[in-house]
Amino acid sequence: MYPGGRRAYTGFRATKTEVRRLSPPAILGSVSDRDSPAALEAMISRYDAAWNAHDVDAIVALHAPGMVFENHTAGERVEGAAVGAHIARIFESWPDLAFRRRRLYVREALVVSEWTATATDSAGRRLEWDGVDVFPCRDGLVARKDVYSSSHDPRVLEG
Repeated sequence: MYPGGRRAYTGFRATKTEVRRLSPPAILGSVSDRDSPAALEAMISRYDAAWNAHDVDAIVALHAPGMVFENHTAGERVEGAAVGAHIARIFESWPDLAFRRRRLYVREALVVSEWTATATDSAGRRLEWDGVDVFPCRDGLVARKDVYSSSHDPRVLEG
């Protein structure tokens, strides 16, 4: 019970029709073979390698048309053609930025990646922070990249 005698919410019980309505094909449209877990795991491995190589062209090549990049921690959101320039500015600000994957969760049309980033700030301090990326995918490409991280409060490794 909540204060005031209100009953606690005990959970949502979906009917079979509601479960079908909420499945990935219903939310994202039809799911292609390129959105299978195996195909997406291979694509995300290429995507991660491109980020670590600071290869903006390779990153953008793995984006679906109209892709949305939203860093919820930094309050940044860009879409479509503006995404490549935004990523290039990230690499200019953090020339030694690197990511190490901690966990990867893949299902049809969706990838969730837990990672740790390292970089050197303008004061010469070596920093590290953790994050999670959520990637809804379409036709084997990243349709969105939603970033949630502790970059606002990084660990100082040295400096």
